[in-house]
Amino acid sequence: MIRVKVEVKKISNSYNPIIPITIPNIEEVKDFANQLHEIGKEWKGEFSGWQAEYNPEKKELPIDSKMTFTPADFCIGESGIWFFSLMWEKGKDAEPVEFLDDSNITLI
Repeated sequence: MIRVKVEVKKISNSYNPIIPITIPNIEEVKDFANQLHEIGKEWKGEFSGWQAEYNPEKKELPIDSKMTFTPADFCIGESGIWFFSLMWEKGKDAEPVEFLDDSNITLI
């Protein structure tokens, strides 16, 4: 776990509070996501105090997409505060694409 501060934006026109939070080590998150991916079953819950979910690959076509399947994905966090996701866009046996939104994070 890493202690950081985050600025909560757009609370009001004149005040954006900065609050301390704890975020998980990204390698631990990846390990957890990969364990879920190996099991291959839908999961929703909490990891290191953050809401998270995993959805396995599906044969159904995604809406409004040229993809030939719906890729497996994992996400954790809260958009605008701290958020991390993995998506197995090239198939369940390929390396996932990573996305990290930590733009509001300041290390303590």
